[in-house]
Amino acid sequence: MYVVKSPLSDADLKTVSEALQGALVDLVDLALVAKQIHWNVVGPRFRTVHLQLDEVVALARTHSDTVAERASALGVSPDGRAATVAVGSGIGPVREGWVTDSDAVSTLVDALGAVITRMRERIGATAEPDPVSQDIFIGITADLEKHHWMFQAENG
Repeated sequence: MYVVKSPLSDADLKTVSEALQGALVDLVDLALVAKQIHWNVVGPRFRTVHLQLDEVVALARTHSDTVAERASALGVSPDGRAATVAVGSGIGPVREGWVTDSDAVSTLVDALGAVITRMRERIGATAEPDPVSQDIFIGITADLEKHHWMFQAENG
């Protein structure tokens, strides 16, 4: 079933849809990783890190919706299913169990760094075929970099 037709050429749509799908997967996983750590963080900075993690969850969820809706607007069905996220995310695995506040911060620094690296690649890939999607990626990257900086400062 083909409901929405994109104004982009087939080649451009392929590039942009791959970028949007990859971003969706990374953002869904980032929200899941941050929430998992949020539930399991312990240590003297518990409250600060716990609340900071919820900010990342909210940000990732908001941006994942924006990305999915952009894909839909271009006629691309977004896929945020657990199995798709599990095989496509650029974020490494998170260990189970309690996580010290320092380890939680380090894990988020790594996760955010991985997503930012891939977002910057998407910014480059979409510059020519779709500046509208590129603009979305630029905004997301700016927000992620702010949180990346804040988490790095936690363990400074």
